[in-house]
Amino acid sequence: MIKACIFDLDGTLTNTLDSLEYSVNETMKEIGMPQITKEQCRQFVGDGAKVLLERTLKAGGDTKLCHLEEAVEAYARIFDANCMYKVAPYEGIPQMLQQLKESGIKLAVLSNKPDRQAVHVVEEVFGKELFDHIQGQKDGVPKKPDPTAALTIAKSLGVLPGESAYIGDSEVDLATGHAAKMQTILVSWGFRGREALLEDGAECIVDSAEEIRKIVKKQEEK
Repeated sequence: MIKACIFDLDGTLTNTLDSLEYSVNETMKEIGMPQITKEQCRQFVGDGAKVLLERTLKAGGDTKLCHLEEAVEAYARIFDANCMYKVAPYEGIPQMLQQLKESGIKLAVLSNKPDRQAVHVVEEVFGKELFDHIQGQKDGVPKKPDPTAALTIAKSLGVLPGESAYIGDSEVDLATGHAAKMQTILVSWGFRGREALLEDGAECIVDSAEEIRKIVKKQEEK
């Protein structure tokens, strides 16, 4: 029986690729490094801001990451001002979340996006009352795919890992859900796509928000 759903944010609940690409390229422009394409950005995201910048710098020729400290400082400032740039929820997501909430399911967000921006995006897009817990990357807390944060969130919601579903869009999310021993659901509309997820070993991939609701409802009835 599923009593709680923990969602990834970027590529799962909201399409944030434009905001990430814009902020990364503004950062590269400021420090005088080559910019990346949207497709490169799609492949580079998922492991947190620092890794995104490392991958971007290496793609631009800075293999020794000489500009990393400068990039991290600039990106923190630029992304903080632009984390809502062209951000929108994916089709059917607001309705699905509301239906889960009304049926008594606890809702949480766990993102590798910096905590301040993760909270801001979620509250701007979905309001402040929908989610029971919102958490981005915090100092001292291992980032996904380490299961520590997911397990801590489940405990704070008063549910066991086996009573929780973890929903994401990437190989990082797949590994997180498995490590936390939660039912793991991957979405096909995110930053990776169905074929890549299948190659990574995903067992449960959905093509619509309504499919998530149906899976949770079916589990509720067991």
